[in-house]
Amino acid sequence: MRNLREPLMFSLKCLCAIVPVVLLQAIGAISVVAPHSNCYAFDNASRLVDFTSWIGRTFVYDGEDADIVVRFCKDVESRSQTGYVGFGQFERFNYINIGSANADFIQGFYKGDLRNCENTYEKLGRTSQVNILCGSCSNGKCKGGIECICNVTYESTCRIVVELAISCDKSGPRVFEGFTVGFHPRSWEIVYNGLTQPGFEKSSQEFSFNTEQTRVVLYMTAVASVSSLVRKPIIKVLPKNGLDVRLSGTGATGSPPTTLSPTMLVMDWTCKEARDTPYEIDVTIPIEGYEPIHFVLTKMCEHRQNQQEDSRRGWAFFGMLSCIFFVSFTLVCVGGFVYKTRVEHLRGINALPGMTILSACLETVSDTRHGYTRAEDLNSGYSSEASWERSSASAQEKFRASERNYGSI
Repeated sequence: MRNLREPLMFSLKCLCAIVPVVLLQAIGAISVVAPHSNCYAFDNASRLVDFTSWIGRTFVYDGEDADIVVRFCKDVESRSQTGYVGFGQFERFNYINIGSANADFIQGFYKGDLRNCENTYEKLGRTSQVNILCGSCSNGKCKGGIECICNVTYESTCRIVVELAISCDKSGPRVFEGFTVGFHPRSWEIVYNGLTQPGFEKSSQEFSFNTEQTRVVLYMTAVASVSSLVRKPIIKVLPKNGLDVRLSGTGATGSPPTTLSPTMLVMDWTCKEARDTPYEIDVTIPIEGYEPIHFVLTKMCEHRQNQQEDSRRGWAFFGMLSCIFFVSFTLVCVGGFVYKTRVEHLRGINALPGMTILSACLETVSDTRHGYTRAEDLNSGYSSEASWERSSASAQEKFRASERNYGSI
């Protein structure tokens, strides 16, 4: 019995390891898409908590001198008889961070009113911090309901801290934070911080690749301490026939990507059949212990392609032209040499075709002072030199005659 049990247990383990992969390929992975706003956070287990439905919800705290109003993921302000005073705004690039101590999450609000707060750090004006508690207040307030402001603390005239209790939404999938996929080593058009960006969660002609683009290179980065959790990517083409996709690069082998050394996933695709509708390339990158990274690329195939045959045809055409040119050049050179030797009775290098033109070009370009001097040039030089000597001698005789005449006077 023991001998039969061991093979059975081994088979069950193999089956448990293979079934998730088969199911992943069969039904396809679900993309963990980035929320439509920046009003979201990750809990301590890296699970996504989306607060998009809470945007703009108003909470009021009755104070002695002024009321504090919090508009969730919007702004914080103080309201009194003298008017409204802004204590910061929740801007586009703000995010909800994991809290510390008693707070589950922390919201930061910046760039409030500057009056009497002009000397704050980087001139941010009035700022505030909202500590979010998932549940009831620790001081026993909000008995009528969970959602209310528990307490407000004035750290200074330019900064307040608000304690807000709400019923947090249920945590979503576990996200592999810090993972990015982009078309450049330092970009993240497809996946940012483990979340698939809008437009790549499903097939979209707006983000499709044209027919002529036969290669796409994707760069992947991850935090170095957890980069070993990244596994080999899995692709699925819909429809199955008509588009040939081949993977290569360090990303295809499952090499761990880091921020300093991104891995490259090279996708070579060739349109075997033309289609009016685009092809879908589902790319799934399994992450051990996290939800897989999943995104969809769209490829247009307006006409049929055969890249290998086209390249071979091009090289064959180039080789044929080179052979024809070489043979023609050889025949022209041999025929010209024979003609000049037999008809023009030239010998040596002068009998080569084109030497006359070449020598004429060299004579035109070269400097005559450093070139060879012809015989007539030498004779003309001598004659000019003799005439110069004669002219100088006659001038000397005239000078001497003038000296004699001047002396006689």
